Amino acid sequence: MKALETRIQNDGRVLSDAVLKVDSFLTHQVDPVLMNEIGNRFAEIFKDQGITKVVTIEASGISPALYTAQAMGVPMIFARKAKSLTMNEELLTAEVYSFTKQVTSTISISRRFLNENDTVLLIDDFLANGMAAKGLIELCEKAGAKVSGVGIVIEKSFQTGREFLENSGVNVISLARIGSLEDGKINFLPADDEEV
Repeated sequence: MKALETRIQNDGRVLSDAVLKVDSFLTHQVDPVLMNEIGNRFAEIFKDQGITKVVTIEASGISPALYTAQAMGVPMIFARKAKSLTMNEELLTAEVYSFTKQVTSTISISRRFLNENDTVLLIDDFLANGMAAKGLIELCEKAGAKVSGVGIVIEKSFQTGREFLENSGVNVISLARIGSLEDGKINFLPADDEEV
């Protein structure tokens, strides 16, 4: 998605050979116009998959997932990283390791919102090692739901996430694919949505 790549190039900040900061439009401050474009693009790509729910993990995945769900006309569910006092019904849980934060969290979704009748599209802001997507897939499997695909806003292709998910038989579509961040430069690979 060229508009996304341009925004990453103009506003993304390379913090190291492995870390890209995009907090001015995606992970802290959110650009709703760009998120709307992203949501519409994912909805277009996955329109024939029979999606009944869009699922993400809090917090930075919520914006692109919500706009995708709106464009598809289906509910969006986000897995919580902390249990709230109001979440007292049966929970589906999984463990997720965060590459950026270097912590393991227990994520959860209420069993009331996800079941065997659902066909799910997973949406997330970044794909690095694939652990967030793995945790979300595990939650969907526990609910008996079918995962139709994973939509990623920004993929760091130099890390192992894509390979891990594809080896698990999951369809991955990334709107921006970064081949490297070496020497402070953002080098893009062709995005998946260019072929769809």
